[in-house]
Amino acid sequence: MIQDKIERQITIRAPKESVYSAITDPEKITSWFPDGINGTLEVGATPTLDFGEYGFEKIHVVAANPYDYFAYRWVPGNPDGANGFQGDILSVPNTLVEFCLKDDPNGTLLTLVESGFANLPELVAQKKFEENTDGWNYMLDRLEKLFAQK
Repeated sequence: MIQDKIERQITIRAPKESVYSAITDPEKITSWFPDGINGTLEVGATPTLDFGEYGFEKIHVVAANPYDYFAYRWVPGNPDGANGFQGDILSVPNTLVEFCLKDDPNGTLLTLVESGFANLPELVAQKKFEENTDGWNYMLDRLEKLFAQK
């Protein structure tokens, strides 16, 4: 049976406003997540994230509630090669990536959830789940380190 959801929690020693900005500001997100971004991170936008040697990923921003919640959908893992999926994300099986932020005595509790792997084609679902599990561990570690440097 294919696992459907990745969930990770980290505590970041910074206020929610700063963490939310690091997730949603195109100029700041590139310090920990993609190498570059083409477009905005506003609800309804479909920017392309540049992951360097790992290619490009188009996302569809579905929610932005400052400073508590940000979510987007994407087709994980470059199914169309280095350029990633560039079509209508909402018309094909995709996953939902959610960032939930809560105040914590030590700063901000960030919960990341990526769900929908069971809806992906069976031949790729498990592989994408494993790749994204490793990817989120790496990226969230980079986010923690970003705030540890400040």
